[in-house]
Amino acid sequence: MSTQPRTLATIADPLAEGRRTKKLRAWIGWGALALLALTLLVLLVWEGIAAEASPPPPERDYRAEIIRDQFGVPHIYGKTDADVAYGLARAHAEDDFFTLQDVVAMTRGRYGAIAGTEGAQLDFALALLDARGTAQRDYPQLPADTRAVLEAYASGLNDHAAAHPGELKLANLFPVNGEDIAAGFALRQPLFFGLFNTVGPLVADEPLNREFGPRIILDAESAPPAPLPQGEDAANVGSNAFAIAPQKSGDGVTRLVSNSHQPWRGGVAWYEAVVESEEGLHFAGATFPGSPFIFLGHNEKLGWTNTVNRPDMTDVYKLVVNEDETEYRLDGKWLPLEREDVTLAAKIGPLTVPATRSIYRSVHGPVIRQDDGDFYAIRYGGMYSIAMLDAYYRLPKAQSFEEWRGILATHAIPSTNFIYADETGNIAYIYNASIPDRPEGYDWRGILPGDESAAIWNGLVDYDALPQYKNPGSGYLYNANNQPFFAAGSSDLSPDSVAPEMGVELTMTNRAFRADKLMREADTIDRETLERIKYDTGYERKDYVADLFDAIAGLDVSDDPQLLEAQSLLAGWDFKADGIGTGDALALLMIREAMGNRYNNEAAPDTREQLEAAVDHLMTHFGHLDVPQGELLRLRQGDTDLPLDGGSDTLRASTLWDVEDDGRLAVRHGDSFLMFVEWAPGKPVSSESIQPYGQAITRPDSMHFADQAALFVMHRLKPVHFWRSDARANSRVRYTVSSR
Repeated sequence: MSTQPRTLATIADPLAEGRRTKKLRAWIGWGALALLALTLLVLLVWEGIAAEASPPPPERDYRAEIIRDQFGVPHIYGKTDADVAYGLARAHAEDDFFTLQDVVAMTRGRYGAIAGTEGAQLDFALALLDARGTAQRDYPQLPADTRAVLEAYASGLNDHAAAHPGELKLANLFPVNGEDIAAGFALRQPLFFGLFNTVGPLVADEPLNREFGPRIILDAESAPPAPLPQGEDAANVGSNAFAIAPQKSGDGVTRLVSNSHQPWRGGVAWYEAVVESEEGLHFAGATFPGSPFIFLGHNEKLGWTNTVNRPDMTDVYKLVVNEDETEYRLDGKWLPLEREDVTLAAKIGPLTVPATRSIYRSVHGPVIRQDDGDFYAIRYGGMYSIAMLDAYYRLPKAQSFEEWRGILATHAIPSTNFIYADETGNIAYIYNASIPDRPEGYDWRGILPGDESAAIWNGLVDYDALPQYKNPGSGYLYNANNQPFFAAGSSDLSPDSVAPEMGVELTMTNRAFRADKLMREADTIDRETLERIKYDTGYERKDYVADLFDAIAGLDVSDDPQLLEAQSLLAGWDFKADGIGTGDALALLMIREAMGNRYNNEAAPDTREQLEAAVDHLMTHFGHLDVPQGELLRLRQGDTDLPLDGGSDTLRASTLWDVEDDGRLAVRHGDSFLMFVEWAPGKPVSSESIQPYGQAITRPDSMHFADQAALFVMHRLKPVHFWRSDARANSRVRYTVSSR
């Protein structure tokens, strides 16, 4: 206790102390506000400051001529392939720099700074799969001419970015180089065989669904362990493809139809172009944002298209890890568990928030640590490879089937079916996949022991062992994301022709059932018949469609008049999503979810709940159940608002949609880039194509924002001006781009 005498000052001290406390509180308050302001400022700018731009490609002179036809499709001409790649980047950036920046950000691990938590998930995948590390290690080993094309494409993007700084989304995103372009391929390619459908549930520790491929029985008493997933995003992939040989076409014409089903916007939306150089490149088709190569289409002599296949290319191993999580056991020995901490960024409102995540790796491959402490390693065909870059560069220059197939046979492109046709009348279908060469004795559809090196495969099955056809006796080939053993009618392969360890899927889509029926019934498949098949809107009452409508018919809905009306309406439905019959809109809503569940090997949804939701939607927004399909299903792009036909899993595909405020369904995924190619006897190749919107899908002020939409909804095509003289005769704009 103080013994100091009390003075006037000390008597007044409580008042002074109060003032000091008040000032202190004020200072603390202002300090807290200042600290908060500083924190917010840091969160606003840190990501762009911390990010380092890539070193630019070597300076070179590039020059390309761009001719845009009446639909804005760029026809790009250059002396070298690199000149053409530079011109392709400039043309694509003029039309859709918005999406190209997203792709670049994804390859740099910065997509979360644009798209928030969903973008950060892709950034995590980039780190987990070591896509950038793969590009850094393997890029120097690519052939010099392939690297030259990648660097030229990167230079084209850089030049557009430098000329349009007001369009940039992130600081220090440019320049980019060829290595950045390669990293994008290393990340994107596994998307198409469903790797992320395994990674996603493992990261989230979600229930696992049965994996595709035949069940493997090790002995009579063994039960299958927890199977692996194909996540719901797998329902978004799909395509149709048709090849007709001259003897089946009725007029001696060889025909190829590319009918991809992709999202209509975003990083895997198709971009059409015709490219030609003086180094042997001359190709018409479509590509994705961020690619200097055209992925599908045709040259003068041959062409191909792709559909997604779903072999079991991914294996999951449960590791035995020590207590401090630094080692894992393999064959009785402890090996170091590699760990790397990465900083991810997620945009939340105006702020960009950092988060640190750990990445693990073992000799198996990337490793995922679940919250409960379990560790799972994944291993997949094509892991840690960018060899596809050279293959995609070589394929458009191939001049014969043998040369074309020889490029594929290198296993450089990890997955997707290839359907082929050429000027000599050859047609072919190759179930292209980098399938692991797995030994017998393990259940490859289940979780594998991570402590046994015998379960770690190191090679791929021989390319000749993959299912494939050339010139089948039926005279036609098709694929609609179904098993490869239904592709050629009477010439179909047997499922017994491949070992179960390969994991080739045995599933059928409803589109495949429908295509098989229509093509078997046709004595000849001429152009008119082929168009009728491609635009068919019918369903076969088979598989999940039969199960769904049997379940609807079996419901007791006597307690609900509206459900009873819906049941009656669907009982009389004609199984055609053509917008003509009553019940189309209601059936459209019912089939979508059932299709997604079937496509992902998930359990069927509750039929009554599904019917209640469909009825509620139609009654809420339209006031009745027999809504014309075209009033419900729409193609919308800016001011363009048109009715659509087709449905989920019909050959005329309107697969996915956004439910808008007025209750309409704005399709966002389905028939996308569509191309008919023909080689008539004694005539040069010709082709026609269409897309849902137009060339400039993110440029509302462009005349090509939605100028193909009206043709698209009417099942009409536009000409492809493959030949330079034709492109010049139909040009609307003609100009030169250069790096100087």
